[in-house]
Parts: sequence; structure tokens; C-alpha cells
Amino acid sequence: MLTRHLTVRGVDLAVAEAGGGGRPLLLVHGFAGAKEDFTEWLDPLASRGWHAVTYDQRGHGQSSRPAAEAAFSLDIFRDDLLALADALGWDRFALLGHSMGGMVAQLVALLVPERLSALVLMDTGHGPVEGIDSAMLELGATLVRQGGMAALVEAQRAAGPSPLDTPAHLRLVAQRPEYGRWSEAKALDASPQMWLALSREMVGQPDRLDALAALRVPVLVLVGEQDQAFLAQSRAMAAVIPGARLAVVADGGHAPQFESSDEWWRALTTFLEEVKT
Repeated sequence: MLTRHLTVRGVDLAVAEAGGGGRPLLLVHGFAGAKEDFTEWLDPLASRGWHAVTYDQRGHGQSSRPAAEAAFSLDIFRDDLLALADALGWDRFALLGHSMGGMVAQLVALLVPERLSALVLMDTGHGPVEGIDSAMLELGATLVRQGGMAALVEAQRAAGPSPLDTPAHLRLVAQRPEYGRWSEAKALDASPQMWLALSREMVGQPDRLDALAALRVPVLVLVGEQDQAFLAQSRAMAAVIPGARLAVVADGGHAPQFESSDEWWRALTTFLEEVKT
């Protein structure tokens, strides 16, 4: 695996990749995530013939952090993604998007479906994120504005498990305490402006389900069986997208690549091996 920085659309993106010259595959992390959500699997994907690339989206990890909330939106992330694919010299590529990254991936698929050889929608939704209390969201925004991401993370610790803290996640944290610390570190490292802009947008975004029904790209909808925040929307997407495959990962939550790695890897690679580029 190699790491480098690429400048696209005026922002610096931290990129990790393996398998240069192989079939193009881009993996996109979610809200307050990082490229390290997928770096562990880049070399194994390269050994299967893929040029596997992941990156820190703007406002995350080692990538640029614009100072204004207006510099962050799902559309902006979509345009960054396409500019990165251009910088990599990719006309067509397979795309995996996780959570918020899956929402960005849907926007790419709806805008330029001809550029995708395959699409993996992982633990994501087609419309507003469900189960978010508006009062709690406003409280979170106030905390972030007053004390940054550290204030938010401290409040989340005090509040206890969230809907994304599934039994699978809690089991993994108990087995590997460093995983829990790393998960918190990613949130602490996220841009407050990004958090404020995207937390608001994700709960108010338009529903894309009807538009997704027009896709003619090979699609895998991949979701942990315990990810109640996105399980119903995942099933709905698989039902309306022509030819889409649904894979529900046993013993997986919102991050099944860590919580149920073998099952997740089997579902992903079985699909990818059938893709013709």
C-alpha cells in the first residue's frame, strides 16, 4: 500500500492505494470516518487484480479542512470524488460508499452512471437518516459551535450507546479497546464545520429511492444485520434497483468490515469477482 496527496478542486486529499494498473475500485468512508476504514483491505484487493484506492474526504483525516460550513455538502463531496477519479486517470471504475459515503456514491451514480462499472452501497440510506431527534441534533450543534468536536465526543460518552453502537460494535470494543479509542479519535479529528453542515443535510436531504430505480449499474447493497438505522432503507434500495443484490452481514453492525470481517469480505469479493470492467 502506498499513500500520497492529490490536489483536486482546490483541496488536498490524502489518498491510500494498492494495485496500480489493476481494475479501478474506489472506496469512500462515511461521516467522521477516514481512509483507514478501508486501508486494511487494499492489499488483499490488489492481489485480486484491483487498483484499490481510498481517501480522506475533505474535512476528515489528513485532507484539507476548509474554514466555512458552505464548503461541505453531499454534492461537494460528489464533485471531489469525480475529480479524484479524473486525477487517477479513470474513465470507469467500481465504487463502494459507506454510510455518508454511500449517499455520495448514489449521487455519483445518478449523475454519471456511465462512469461506474459497479456500485456497492454499504450501510447507507436513500433519504433522510431516520431515528435522529431534532432537539438532540440542535444540542450537538451547539456543543460543536461552543467547544468543537471534543465537547461533542465528551457528551456522547456521557449519553451512552447511540443507535450505531450495536451489539456487534460493543462486542468489538470490549474485545479490542483500541478500536473504540480509534473510533473516537476519528470523530475528534473531523472538521467541526463539516460536522455542522453534513449533520444538518443528512437529516433533511431529498429521498432518492425513485431515482435509484432507474439505475442500470450492477449494484450490491451491503448492510450489517444489526444496523437498524439503515437496514430498512438498504432493503428498500435493493428492492427497487433493477438486478441489485442484497447481502445482510450476520453479526455485523454499522461497520461490518470490522465487526464481521469474514462475512463482509466474502459478500464483497463474490460480487466484485462477477464485475466486468
